[in-house]
Amino acid sequence: MTESGTEEAAITAAAPESTPQTTPTTTETGAKLDLGAVGHLGDRLFGGLARGSGGLVVLIVAFVGIFLLALAIPALADNKSSFLFSRIWEPGGDQPRFGIAALFYTTVISSIIAMLIAVPVAIGVALFVTYYAPKRLAAPVAHAVDLLAAVPSIVYGLWGILFFAPILQPVINGIAAALGWIPLFEKPPGDNVGVVFTASVVLAIMILPVVTAISREIFAQTPISHREGALALGATRWEMIRLSVLPYGRSGVVSASMLGLGRALGETVAVLIILSVPNGNDPWNSSIFAGGETFASKIANNAAEFDSPEKTGAYIAAGLVLFVVTFLVNSAARIIVDRSGPGGKKRPRRNRRSGAAEGASV
Repeated sequence: MTESGTEEAAITAAAPESTPQTTPTTTETGAKLDLGAVGHLGDRLFGGLARGSGGLVVLIVAFVGIFLLALAIPALADNKSSFLFSRIWEPGGDQPRFGIAALFYTTVISSIIAMLIAVPVAIGVALFVTYYAPKRLAAPVAHAVDLLAAVPSIVYGLWGILFFAPILQPVINGIAAALGWIPLFEKPPGDNVGVVFTASVVLAIMILPVVTAISREIFAQTPISHREGALALGATRWEMIRLSVLPYGRSGVVSASMLGLGRALGETVAVLIILSVPNGNDPWNSSIFAGGETFASKIANNAAEFDSPEKTGAYIAAGLVLFVVTFLVNSAARIIVDRSGPGGKKRPRRNRRSGAAEGASV
């Protein structure tokens, strides 16, 4: 060993263990590299901003709920009929009577029909783009589906009532002729085109891009070892998708579907334009081939009646119910996604105490 090498070894051995990281380091080329001290200021700032952003969202949701509840309670206290089970809507006068039964039914049934139409089509389009279509065709199809989300709601409403509704009339007549003995598919007399079924189909088209885009990204993230392993064992392409891709992406499809359901529940302008408002003296009809009103369309269509606290409180109470329903739907979707990991397996619950013990031992 040379004299200089002996001196460097002695200096290294004599250096304390708490030597800062700013000690010059020699690179392979012989140049000395000065490593700066590692700071945690950026980590603390980023963590604080992340926690603040999450807390801000929670506060906004809480404030919206408190605002709706505070304005709805006085109107609910003065209500002379059952708010949950009555179909009468007369919020004005000395004896206000209003109930959400009809609004709740129309909102839920139109959203369910939209989901039944949109989710299978969205899954099919996502699988086609990801695993069947050539690359030259997959990108244009994906972009075309994504562009549906950029169409304004008012355009969907005008297109649905003026162009699409007459096209659906033969379909409505055929379903009514085959299943008209069921009250849900009974066609009322007349040629009304602004029916719940038409609004549901338009809602399905509106939520299609959301469900398709998320499902497409989830299906594309299926591990290649799962896909190639299934094909190597002799599975066909459909068997590979059924055994590998669909189980892996199930939680993502559920999450995408619930996001689409939230959009369908709260859609306002398109439904307002398409649905015909039934006459208050007419008996209530549960058929999807009749008109109706959803929570959102009812509030938007009668915004001019917000001339007294009693009337305003009645409509805000309806908005509160819609807020709660949407919140519960998204919460249920979150629980389903958290409990099911890729492949449909339940994620193990994390034990905080054991995790802390492991961290301490490390």
